[in-house]
Amino acid sequence: MPLFEYKAVDPSGETVQGTMEAASLDLVVLKLQEAGNVPLQARESGSGGFGLAGLRFGRRGMSSREVGEFTQQLATLLGAGLPLDRSLQVLLDLAESERVKRTVAEIRDRVREGGSLSDALEEQHGAFNRLFVNMVRAGEVGGTLDVTLDRLTDYLERSRALKDSVISALIYPILLLVLAAGSLILLLVYVIPQFTPIFEELGGDLPLITKIVLGVGSVLQNFWWAIILLTVLAVTQFRRMLADAEKRFAWDGRVLGMKWVGDLVSKMETARLTRTLGTLLTNGVPLLSALSIAQNVITNTVLRREVTDAAREVKTGGGLARNLAKGGHFPRLALQMISVGEETGQLDGMLMKVSDTYDIEVRNTIDRLLSVFTPVVTLLLAVMIGTIVMSVLVAILGINDLVG
Repeated sequence: MPLFEYKAVDPSGETVQGTMEAASLDLVVLKLQEAGNVPLQARESGSGGFGLAGLRFGRRGMSSREVGEFTQQLATLLGAGLPLDRSLQVLLDLAESERVKRTVAEIRDRVREGGSLSDALEEQHGAFNRLFVNMVRAGEVGGTLDVTLDRLTDYLERSRALKDSVISALIYPILLLVLAAGSLILLLVYVIPQFTPIFEELGGDLPLITKIVLGVGSVLQNFWWAIILLTVLAVTQFRRMLADAEKRFAWDGRVLGMKWVGDLVSKMETARLTRTLGTLLTNGVPLLSALSIAQNVITNTVLRREVTDAAREVKTGGGLARNLAKGGHFPRLALQMISVGEETGQLDGMLMKVSDTYDIEVRNTIDRLLSVFTPVVTLLLAVMIGTIVMSVLVAILGINDLVG
C-alpha cells in the first residue's frame, strides 16, 4: 500500500505532519478529516509535488497557480474556525521561499496591527490584483471572508482551466508547424543544393520551377542571418506598434473583424468578463465598481472600450445588456442572457451561466478550428514537398535536353 506524507492543522490550531499508508490520496484526506484535522498538503512519499494544495513559491513571488493554492488554503483554515492571524501564521510556517516568507509575514503583521486583510494584500506591490483585493474587501464587510475566498479559489481555477485548455489545444498544431517548417528548410538548404553542381555541369536552361526552388534554397543557405534579422526587426516593430494606444486599438478592431479568429476572441473575452463580473456581484460588490474592475481583465482594447462606455451609461440608469450591444461585438446570446438576468434581478447568477456557456463555446470553437487547421497544414506540407521533389525530377527527366 502506498505511503503518503501529509501536513494538517489539528483541532487546537497546531500544524501537524507525518506519514500514512492508504490506498489513495483521497483516502488520506478523508482520514485526516475524520480525525478532526484540516488537511493542507498531501503527497505520495517520494513524489516531487503535493497533490493537495502544496505551496510552491517562486523567486519573485507567487504565480497565478500559487495564488490559487494560497487562497484555497486560507479559505480552508478560516472555514475550520481558525482566526485570521493564526491562519496566516500557519501559511507562513509552510512557506519555503524567504521572499514569500517576508511577504506573508508582512501581511500577518499588518493584520495583527489592526489592519484589514484587503489592505494588507493591496500593499504587496501588485502581487494580488484589484479583483482579488476588492473581493476580499467585500467579504470582510459582509463577514463572509471564508466563503469569499472559496469563490475566489473557484474563479482562479476556472480562469486557469480555460487558459490551460487553450494552451493544450495549441500544442499539437504548433509542433506540426515547427516540424513542417523544419522539413522544408532541411530539403531546401541541405538536400536540393546537392543537385546544383550536377545541373551546372550539364549546362542548358533549367525548368522555371527548378530555378525557383534552387533560388529559394540558395537564399536560405547564404542569407539565413538576414532572414533571422528581418524577422526579429519585424517582431520588434510589431510590438512597438501595439504599444501605441491608437495603433493597438486599430489592430484589435481588425482582429475582431477576422473570420473565425474574431469570433473566438469575442467568446474568450465574454467568458472572462462575465466570470469576473459575476464573481464580484455574487460577493456583494456594486455593479459600477464591478464593471470598473472587470473591464481590466479584457485584453482586446476595442471590447474594453465598449465595456467602459457601457459602464458610463449604466451609471446614468441604462441597462447593461442594452449598452454592451451598442458596440456590436459581444455575442447576441450572451447579451440576451444578461438582459434576462437584469429583468429577473438575478444578474450575478446569469453572468456565471454565461461564463460557463462560453467556456464550453471557446473549447468547441478551438476544436473546430483545429479540426480544419491540422489537415490543411498537412496538405500544404505535402504539396510543398511534392513541388520540391517534382522540380528536381523535371530537371532530371529533361537531362537529355540539357546535354544537347
